[in-house]
Amino acid sequence: MDPLGVELRHLVALAAVGRHASFSRAAEELGYTQSAVSQQIARLERLVGQPLVERPGGPRPVRLTAAGEVLLRHAEAIRARLTSAAADLDALAGGTSGTLRVGCYQSVGVRILPRVLREFRARWPAVRVELTENEDDGWLLQQVERGELDVTFVVLPLPDGPFAVMDLLADPYVVAVRPDSPLGLDGGPVSLRDLATQPLISYARMRDVHAIENRLGDPALRDQIVFRSHHNGTILGLAAEGVGAAVISWLSVDPHRPGLRVVPIAGVSPRIVAIAWHRDRYQLPAAAAFTDLAHTVALTERSLMRDTLGS
Repeated sequence: MDPLGVELRHLVALAAVGRHASFSRAAEELGYTQSAVSQQIARLERLVGQPLVERPGGPRPVRLTAAGEVLLRHAEAIRARLTSAAADLDALAGGTSGTLRVGCYQSVGVRILPRVLREFRARWPAVRVELTENEDDGWLLQQVERGELDVTFVVLPLPDGPFAVMDLLADPYVVAVRPDSPLGLDGGPVSLRDLATQPLISYARMRDVHAIENRLGDPALRDQIVFRSHHNGTILGLAAEGVGAAVISWLSVDPHRPGLRVVPIAGVSPRIVAIAWHRDRYQLPAAAAFTDLAHTVALTERSLMRDTLGS
């Protein structure tokens, strides 16, 4: 048997002949001529290498041979799988099932992603979310470009590439210090001159670090950095122990964490957090819904930011 030569129309014709025990009635059901059905069965028999239909001639009904019955059972299984596949594809196109692959980094993973996922799972419970985490959003964008991720959280500006983007919020840089630190005791923002007098803690090298330190403006501030880490928890833990003042983004801080005070930095522009996807690929409805939810959650985060920082 040559299975690769078998076409679905051959199996459909065999099933119709089996149901009706007649070439003419099978042709009526399928909307073919009787000769077309006969040709499809003959072609299938050549591929199988065995007779599939007994043709007694005259008015007597035709019937499937043992080989025809065996093949029909497999044909029915194939038809059921194709029907199931069609239902899955319809559900996927409708955003009600399938897998959504999301990229994120720590700060978004702590403050924005959990609320987005809670709302998303409530509305699309059959869609499974696969999360890929990396502190380098440049690497995450490469995964989007390669088709390994559907969407990813990023920091603007983006490198060149086939990306569409939705802005979420401006994430200001702040200083996290012990409550007894002299920084910001008057309730106002700290200046870059104030920071230049303190040992500082910052992120390890990644794409966004250059943006942070460029925004700080004064190259001398880099000499004040006594420790770097990839992990927000480590940075904040060191600040809580008085090792230095943590220069960190707002989203990276729990403003209610005991033992820390969060102070805005004057004169430093915020980073822009966004969500990106491949502009030339079909965006699943589930992915579009996810980006909309991320935008909604970002609005609530902006409100909390204003209440805490007063801006």
